[in-house]
Amino acid sequence: MKLLQRIVPGLAAFALLLPGGLQAREAPADTRLANVVILATGGTIAGAGATAANSATYQAAKVPVDKLIAGVPELKDLANVRGEQVFQIASESFTNDHLLQLGKRVSELTKQADVDGIVITHGTDTIEETAYFLNLVVHSDKPIVVVGSMRPGTAMSADGMLNLYNAVAVARSADSRGKGVLVAMNDEINAGRDVTKMINIRTEAFKSPWGALGMVVEGKTYWFRQPVKRHTVNSEFDIDQMSTLAPVEIAYGYGNVSDVAYRAFAQAGAKAIVHAGTGNGSVAKQVVPALQELRGQGLHIIRSARVTGGGFVIRNAEQPDDKYDWVVAHDLNPQKARILAAVALTKPRDAKDLQRIFWEY
Repeated sequence: MKLLQRIVPGLAAFALLLPGGLQAREAPADTRLANVVILATGGTIAGAGATAANSATYQAAKVPVDKLIAGVPELKDLANVRGEQVFQIASESFTNDHLLQLGKRVSELTKQADVDGIVITHGTDTIEETAYFLNLVVHSDKPIVVVGSMRPGTAMSADGMLNLYNAVAVARSADSRGKGVLVAMNDEINAGRDVTKMINIRTEAFKSPWGALGMVVEGKTYWFRQPVKRHTVNSEFDIDQMSTLAPVEIAYGYGNVSDVAYRAFAQAGAKAIVHAGTGNGSVAKQVVPALQELRGQGLHIIRSARVTGGGFVIRNAEQPDDKYDWVVAHDLNPQKARILAAVALTKPRDAKDLQRIFWEY
């Protein structure tokens, strides 16, 4: 008995020195890799240049998704990855039909139990519009990450490989759930609602006026803030119920502007026109009568601003929006204001309800 009393404590102490996996009292860790689907749509990340020196001149949308995945073998250490080629186009050629088709496929995948996250490779020219659209219409809290690159894979210091690796790292992370659709570029994680392309030839091209949500470093996500606007599971819009988007156009404000573009868009059947105004969404006095007239005909007028560095259009500050029954885009840039209006106006709405939507989303 005395011998046992001396041996048992010694064995217990020895057990504490063993690796966790050898201690019987410890539950085995969950080592299951997440399942991530990569939906490829083309863009620079799938581009190729004539030489390694061509970082700004190249052909977009040349490399298929299987080769993109094969080019980053380290992905296998992050997740079980499989790819689908949805489109193979440069993103400036994205249409509303492309948005709807992509959105429906994303929605289908989020409903599958064997899919933990989704990555969408995309051209950078309209990546922010697609990300915001998905943020509005896909009802899932699973991570949806949109990614692109500023240089083709054939270029020196190409950024696509690391961007794709980081995007999969974000998509496989449980910490990414419920944060809306995300854009992973240049080591940063940005909200799809906020982010915009600020520069056209450097890798740090994408910025959010209100700051990034987080960062990715060596496959690990670090978070610093949460999005507060309505999105995904809390959205009143549902891609599964959509077959079309409303026709919405953008007219640019500038010195010596005329009302020609606004009238032409109205005649072509637009349901709303986003005015990309100067300053606080300012409208030139020679254009105001035409916009009042078009609003009287039932077309919505939405005041946005071509100034996108961090600010928002203030209602009734530059124009009497209440009097004219116009809408302000809040902090959304013109291209994102178009996306929200195209989604919202799939149902008839008065200006008051449309303004509510711009405040909330």
